Amino acid sequence: MKSKLFDYVEKDNVIYNLSGFTKLICFVCYTFAVMFSYDIRCIIGVAVLSAIFFRMSEIKFSQVKTMMIYVFVFLLLNFVLTFLFSPTYGTEIYGTEHVIFPILGRYVVTQEQLLYQLTKLLKYAATVPMGMLFLLTTNPSEFAASINRIGISYKGAFALSLTLRYFPDLIRDYGDISLAQQSRGLDLSKKEKLGTRIKNIMNICIPLIFSTLDRIELISNAMDLRGFGKKKKRTWYAAKPLKAGDWVAIVLAVIVFAITVMISVFINKSRFWNPFI
Repeated sequence: MKSKLFDYVEKDNVIYNLSGFTKLICFVCYTFAVMFSYDIRCIIGVAVLSAIFFRMSEIKFSQVKTMMIYVFVFLLLNFVLTFLFSPTYGTEIYGTEHVIFPILGRYVVTQEQLLYQLTKLLKYAATVPMGMLFLLTTNPSEFAASINRIGISYKGAFALSLTLRYFPDLIRDYGDISLAQQSRGLDLSKKEKLGTRIKNIMNICIPLIFSTLDRIELISNAMDLRGFGKKKKRTWYAAKPLKAGDWVAIVLAVIVFAITVMISVFINKSRFWNPFI
């Protein structure tokens, strides 16, 4: 399962058939919309769209299960730590205080703080699925060809393509090294103490780093031998033209971003939606 994380698998549906350039524009627009606004209504709208697009992509849960667990742990820690270090930040932002119940000293649960933290949590929940869609449904070579068409240097586009391709390889190598080390007696189970497990993981990371450097050198030499970078332009085997579906997706993303900005600027008069006044 770990080897499938971030692995691109060709499918035939609406999301997969979109151009890599289209997916990048949509991802940027939706992310900027969510990060710019603290209006929970707008963020919920984008989160619903993310869930719909994720459903349309037909990505199996097994492909994202590991990442979902990490995201859930991160969101939980972020929620708790935000309250521990800034328990009254919500009241400072909204300018009012509606106490639900006190805990101890300055730790008081208020409606303002809950709204702020829930909004912050939904920001991540809305953008993470979009990031997963971009990584899992985009052919790296086709994406590199798409961004090269809009003026990005083909060297930079190719470097980005290699980066996207290397994610599953890196995870696969980590799994192979981990199994090899465990066969030699390295214990990564919960039976070991946390400090020992961290030390054992480092014993996996060190050979992983060296294997990564070897692969970088191998790819660099192969590209040099083939004359990569000698010409100002190049052709792309995986280039995909923009179709009607691409333009619809781009227009929808731009509209969502524009609506979010206009609501914040002209209706809320602020990035924050304040229902307490």
